[in-house]
Amino acid sequence: MLRKRIIFTLIYSEGFFMQSRNFRLQKVGNLNWLEKNYKFQNISFALDELILLNASKSNKNIYEFAKTVSNLVNDVFIPIAAGGGIETLEDAELLFKSGADKIVINSLLVQNSIMVQDLIRNYGSQSVVASIDCKSNGECYEVFIKDGTVKVDFSLSEYIKYLEDLGVGEIYLNSIDKDGTGFGYDETLIESINKITSLPLIIAGGAGNESHLLKGLQLVNVSAVATANLFNFIGNGLPNARNLILESGENIANWNKD
Repeated sequence: MLRKRIIFTLIYSEGFFMQSRNFRLQKVGNLNWLEKNYKFQNISFALDELILLNASKSNKNIYEFAKTVSNLVNDVFIPIAAGGGIETLEDAELLFKSGADKIVINSLLVQNSIMVQDLIRNYGSQSVVASIDCKSNGECYEVFIKDGTVKVDFSLSEYIKYLEDLGVGEIYLNSIDKDGTGFGYDETLIESINKITSLPLIIAGGAGNESHLLKGLQLVNVSAVATANLFNFIGNGLPNARNLILESGENIANWNKD
């Protein structure tokens, strides 16, 4: 059985890392600030993966973003998935050459399905993560692209079937409603997805403490829990979360033994 994972998501925008709440971004600090406060090379034992998302609004400069990926790789010895602004095979290749182990795609899923299939053929489904941003309208969940600004014409169930047909290997499921709140994951959304597909899920949006991560990993089809909360998990937050999850008996790697 595959190990479950704890993931830290970094939101990047035009040279800075951001805190997000309901997809509204607030600048926190640059790469030097990140290194000073997190020292990822020291806490990487508490994580299984990093996800770096380019949420730049005006210009998703893939070359500047790739430099940031490369700089992170110099200090981190865990897998990194990177996405945001990927439009061509060359964009994906640049991120892989900069040190990314996987790519994350969102808007491209709708805008160019042929390119998505080309990416999967070139790099394998295990290297292509489909990012889905969902928001409740009070009656059902709607899917958005373009950093949460454009609603797609698919229903949620239609969209999941569409992604299965494309051949993506994993879904990064983010709740816009829960994003940055620290109130816990949107379990109703996750259960809705589980009724539709057995694709492995990375769940995001809402984690604010260790118990949220543990509860998330205990949900059906959840292969990984992600948090982008730069403040609730500063200091010993992530190591404490991993210890709690290990003590619970969940199937995550124990770096002290594995």
